[in-house]
Amino acid sequence: MGIRDDLKKQALDVSGKAMEKLMADEKRAMAIASAIGKVQRGKQALDRGQEELMKALNFAPRGEFKALGKQLSGLKRRLRELEEKLDAL
Repeated sequence: MGIRDDLKKQALDVSGKAMEKLMADEKRAMAIASAIGKVQRGKQALDRGQEELMKALNFAPRGEFKALGKQLSGLKRRLRELEEKLDAL
């Protein structure tokens, strides 16, 4: 299509080739996989610590905030619908 699509395709090709070269060595690939695993475990530990701290401070956990946000969005949508019905009357 255009230069943007060409650049995107070239960037994907280059990054794909770089990943192939990076993962060609089995030891290096295992080291990268191990590092990624450590990062994921660290993030999980951080999330657990954050949840425990929130509970200790008597704050609602992140999941509850997300659920409340969804409920609030639903209530706003319902309010708009009711306002439209009232305006129609």
